[in-house]
Amino acid sequence: MVAHINTVAFQGIETRVIDVQVQMSNGLPAFSIVGLPDKAVTEARERVRSALTALGLSLPPKRITVNLSPADLQKEGSHFDLPIALGLLVAMEVLPAEELQGFVALGELGLDGALAPVAGVLPAAIDANAADKGLICPEANGGEAAWAGVAPILAASGLLALINHFKGSQVLTPPKPGEAVRPDAALDLADVKGQEAAKRALEIAAAGSHNLLMSGPPGSGKSMLAARMPGILPPMTAREALEVSMIRSISGLLKDGRLDRTRPFRDPHHSSSMPALVGGGNRARPGEISLAHNGVLFLDELPEYARAALESLRQPLETGYAVVARANAHVTYPARFQLIAAMNPCRCGHIDDPSVACRRAPKCADDYQSRISGPLFDRIDLHVTVSAVKPHELAGMNAAESSADVAARVMAARELQAARYHHLPENKRIRTNAEADGRLLSEVATPDADGQKILTMAVERLKLSGRGYHRVLRVARTLADLDGSQTVRKPHIAEAVAYRRMAVARG
Repeated sequence: MVAHINTVAFQGIETRVIDVQVQMSNGLPAFSIVGLPDKAVTEARERVRSALTALGLSLPPKRITVNLSPADLQKEGSHFDLPIALGLLVAMEVLPAEELQGFVALGELGLDGALAPVAGVLPAAIDANAADKGLICPEANGGEAAWAGVAPILAASGLLALINHFKGSQVLTPPKPGEAVRPDAALDLADVKGQEAAKRALEIAAAGSHNLLMSGPPGSGKSMLAARMPGILPPMTAREALEVSMIRSISGLLKDGRLDRTRPFRDPHHSSSMPALVGGGNRARPGEISLAHNGVLFLDELPEYARAALESLRQPLETGYAVVARANAHVTYPARFQLIAAMNPCRCGHIDDPSVACRRAPKCADDYQSRISGPLFDRIDLHVTVSAVKPHELAGMNAAESSADVAARVMAARELQAARYHHLPENKRIRTNAEADGRLLSEVATPDADGQKILTMAVERLKLSGRGYHRVLRVARTLADLDGSQTVRKPHIAEAVAYRRMAVARG
């Protein structure tokens, strides 16, 4: 007899159904797991053996073979513990095979038979629901699984509770969805005095989901401005929240089954490696750009990042996906993030102030900024200089506009974009102007006659690439949306072109 239990393996945020086959046959006593298991899966033998012993059950002195099918797919993670244990219980005729056929199981076993939480329960539950199957998972993951609407969900505290449930001596209460957490109170833009040009660029970036680079001396407020970006972004839609939660679930960051409607804001240190940013490692985990999906990735001290790490951002910035290639698999994670970057104009940061600048100026500025390649500069829509505000000027400045006021204008612009692109097919649906391609821009962002003249002149004088040309149109379309204008006019093109100036000298 061969017992069959369904579980899943993860490829990005997608799941592959795994058939856990357990066979007990005559021969020398042995317990082997085959089907490309990793170290964590191989070690399941000892955890399962100890868990069964803790329940008063011992494995029979037979040859036990566990096959994880399909056998050519790498199996990773401790969530295979539970399906292997259930397969053994079916093979030992402790549990009825027919009652387990309609379930997908995943969970990590403790030596005492308790079930510990595992990563990836939410995408597993969604796929189980699509296949009209139930889900068996640890009790700690029950609230997470309940968001998928799977019926039934068996969220047990341990293996004994599952056995009692299938024996009819105990009924497991269906879990309730975890709490939907409201967005936290964000930092207020009113705290930033002065820097009106930078605030204007921040508002444009939020309205159209454009990438932004702020350059200025130390202490000018670049990080302070970036930290207030979440406060002017609209809350996530239900679909966006689900996408973000699936990535967090795979990463093991979804605690207590709580879905958070706060847009991600990730700010990795400049010493972060390429796998840390894009994703990778032995198990090809999501990187910072995927954890920032539908939110903001803030890279402070941009030139200090490793060149390879920065260059690895070029493809995700265009496609919205991060592809982690390995010899045995290619894993794809969503990475539709908004890049907000900050940098000093040179290493010392005072190139514009001869009294404190280093002796290597101005060559030091060229050397420092050359760490960022021209193609990466070209993918940033908005370049703005953040000048230092004198300390004695701060006291005399009036109160600045609050984040709530700016957020209202951003929301109005986003609503215009949602209505504009709503007619697109589902597989080509976009949400903001930053995602529009050249064909679509020719329909929705064609400037008036005066605007076209300025754009043509900018292309010739600034040597704009095709990508740069389209990014000017995207920003101009966002500026028109902020003005409530259906037409992209001359002032919109002129302002959009002005934000390209920092990228010119990097070719």
